[in-house]
Order: sequence, then C-alpha cells, then structure tokens
Amino acid sequence: MIATVVRFCVTLLILQPVGGQWLISSAEAAPGHDRHCHQGRRHQGSCRDECKPGSPSCKESCCKAEEGFVPLFDGKTLEGWQGDLKGYVVKDGKLVCTAKGGNLLTTGQYSDFILRLEYRLRPGGNNGIAIRAPLKGNPTWDGMEIQILDDSFPQYQNFKPVQFNGSIYGAVAAKRGHMKPVGEWNQIEIMAKGTHVKVTLNGTVILEADTSTIGPMEIHGRKLTGLQRTRGYVGFLGHHHRVEFRNIRIKELRPAD
Repeated sequence: MIATVVRFCVTLLILQPVGGQWLISSAEAAPGHDRHCHQGRRHQGSCRDECKPGSPSCKESCCKAEEGFVPLFDGKTLEGWQGDLKGYVVKDGKLVCTAKGGNLLTTGQYSDFILRLEYRLRPGGNNGIAIRAPLKGNPTWDGMEIQILDDSFPQYQNFKPVQFNGSIYGAVAAKRGHMKPVGEWNQIEIMAKGTHVKVTLNGTVILEADTSTIGPMEIHGRKLTGLQRTRGYVGFLGHHHRVEFRNIRIKELRPAD
C-alpha cells in the first residue's frame, strides 16, 4: 500500500501500514515549506519574505498583515543606521545593544507609521524605542521614547508608572502585566498617526494616547518638548544594558515631508 502524507505547518505526518496497523511518523518539512509558520506568522524572520502570489509557504492572512512593511535591519549589517555604531553589533541575525550601547537611529525620517519588532531582555534590561526623534538633542526629551524595561527587576519597583515598559517615557503610562518572562522574545507594535500613538505588546494594546491632549510634562527635571513632533527618526536608546532586537520593520502611513 502507498503511504499517505498529511501536510501540516511545521512537520509532515506520515501514515504508514505496519503489521496490519496504521502508524504515524513525522518527517522534516519538504523543501520550500515554511517551518516557522504558526497561526499565520513566523517566529524567525517574517512572512513578508514569502508573500508572493501563489506561494504556499505562508498563510494569506499573515501576508496581508505584513503588506507594505519594509525591513529596517537586514540581519547582517548596520546599513541604514547612524549614531552609536560601535555600541550595537550584529550577531546571529539579531541587532544587539551591548553593555556599552547608547543611541542608534535610522538614517531616514518617518512621520506616520507602524513599527514592528521583537525584543529580548536579560534581568534588569533597559532600553527604549525612539520615535519621531531629532538628530540633535536628547531623543527622550526632544522626541518620544517608548520604554523597554524589565518591569520585574527589584531595582525598578519604585519607578513612576510612566517609567515602566511600553510607556511614553515620562508622559503616558502603559498597562502592565503583558510582557513575557525575561529571556523570552516579546513582539511590540508602535503606531504613530498624527497625534495618535498606540502600543501593542504581544497582541494586547497596552497604550493609546492623543499627544495633542497632553499638557506640559517633565521628568527628572527635564521638559518633554517632543510630544507634539510629527516627524523624525526611529531607533533604540541604550542604557548600557544588553538587549536584543530582531524582525525590525516599518510601514509608512504617510511619508515624512
């Protein structure tokens, strides 16, 4: 009898007749089959690489979700980035902020956009995602910083709500409790459209704010003058902690002027 092959997203299950009984065995996916698909998404890399007409390697829903996104990081070099090029390194396809890492910004500016990426922290990890930041001055005060932080670390328990993970640093507090345990990858999406800023962490919206309604704000004695900015650079704001990033991509909703 001829074995029957049933295709699944990750493996192939093969039904074979052995001794009068049907036994199930598994095999590696066939060449060209996407081993990373899971609920229409890929863990390593992105469906955007496979979204071609007629491609069987990724689900249509995933392709639609990634439509219009372009990579900001090629997984091999720091091309397209400026700033602290020595404090960030490329390792195994990841962009790594080292213990000496400072600010790393894109070479291009963005106005309205959706930014998606994954990040992984070590205990006590601290970084930030800059949006609409200027090249001169401090991106946190003169632009906006979406905080990246190990909220569970004992040293940070006396922080203000506006200093915890996912918050617009110093201005708007994010909902807590949606970050994965330290050492696991988190998926974050940041949408900036006009004065509307939305942060989604691991599938849950943890922050939504209209920056036009935020009055004068300050933290650490510094005024947050960049909350009303409508364009600028995106990037990472290191605090001398090792933090890893991957699958960094962006979709422009309105090109920067």
